[in-house]
Amino acid sequence: MNISNYDKLVEYIIQNQNKFYRIAYCYAYQKEAALDIVQNAICKGLENYGGLRNENAIKTWFYRILINECLLYLNKYKREILCEPAEIREDTYYEEAYEAKPEIYQKVCELPEHLKAVVILHYFEELTLKEISQSLDVNLSTVKTRLYTALRRLRKEMEDENE
Repeated sequence: MNISNYDKLVEYIIQNQNKFYRIAYCYAYQKEAALDIVQNAICKGLENYGGLRNENAIKTWFYRILINECLLYLNKYKREILCEPAEIREDTYYEEAYEAKPEIYQKVCELPEHLKAVVILHYFEELTLKEISQSLDVNLSTVKTRLYTALRRLRKEMEDENE
């Protein structure tokens, strides 16, 4: 990559930093941890931008780095949670675009990681199923299965609440 591609990566990161934070927060449920995750992802992206062969793939390439950082955080700190999840979620992050249905977003955040990632990337970050497949490095059919499984779970939970 030449310097202009590096500049495109930096511009993409700056323009989408709030989206990255929102995804990280949905995994970590802590402001500082989410900021650390995003910072680590940005550092890795900038350090490894030379490995990006197609400048049109910046979006999926960076989402893969971000999701991997989120999963690394979960694996590293999974056993070190010292307080109840209800206490952590008191500081829930909301953005104006998500204010219409925060309860749905919260339900999505409670899904298992492999389902949560697909729903967030597709519905909240507006990635296509193919882009999600590339970002998560899984088959397209797996992405579809995860999406439909997540939607069935969410529908069932919402129906159970309304009864």
